[in-house]
Amino acid sequence: MSSVVLSQLLLGLINGSFYALLSLGLALIFGLMKIVNFAHGALYMLGALLAWLMLEKLGLGYGWALLLSPLVIGGLSALVEIGLIRRLRHLDPLYGLLLTFGLALLIQALAVMKYGTSGQPYPVPKFLVGADNLGFMILPRYRMWVITASIVVCLAVWAVIEKTRLGSTLRAAAENPRLLEAFGVSVPRLVTATYAFGGALAAFAGVLAAPMQQVRPLMGVDIIIVVFAVVTVGGLGSIGGSIITGFALGIAEGFT
Repeated sequence: MSSVVLSQLLLGLINGSFYALLSLGLALIFGLMKIVNFAHGALYMLGALLAWLMLEKLGLGYGWALLLSPLVIGGLSALVEIGLIRRLRHLDPLYGLLLTFGLALLIQALAVMKYGTSGQPYPVPKFLVGADNLGFMILPRYRMWVITASIVVCLAVWAVIEKTRLGSTLRAAAENPRLLEAFGVSVPRLVTATYAFGGALAAFAGVLAAPMQQVRPLMGVDIIIVVFAVVTVGGLGSIGGSIITGFALGIAEGFT
């Protein structure tokens, strides 16, 4: 019985890894901007798609994709915030929700027009091929890498937000942006950087997901609704709550 419990726990952690990473980006964006970013699932898909394009068109492997895809998607997110979302900053948050929802539909539709709805395979990197016998189950090395990478990134982001001066500045920007600007801090730049980082986290999760499932334009639709539920249960804008709830939901799915 214990081997079954442990194996289901590990399987749950795999799903929870993606839930935690995606909900972390959503929580960061909502905490500072008070925007429910419906485009997050599309950015997750773009991260995986860009990794596949780098491999097919440029011959760049998994390591490069893991580095470059979040940077590119983060830069694209920054442009979206500067060119579109910033114009709605002083309006009802519903306008931001509608804008990001429209962006998600547009990105997905363009991807479907170009690549269709069928998926494209992305190979597991050679150094992570194979599996290890843990005694109670055979676990593919790539899946263990996904769990490890997700936990490390989530804990690092949590530590930055909760334990550093930068995190204090971000929390101050969310609570009283005018007072923070009086101290010489550029809140608009801080907002842009936060939105870009949230997009980069979504792209990072997309690259991690690419070898585990086929890269397809609608892959973000399958997961984003669950991630919104995670963020809501964890507490809108709560970094720690989103991480814990993301992993907890994955584990609950593993056992049920």
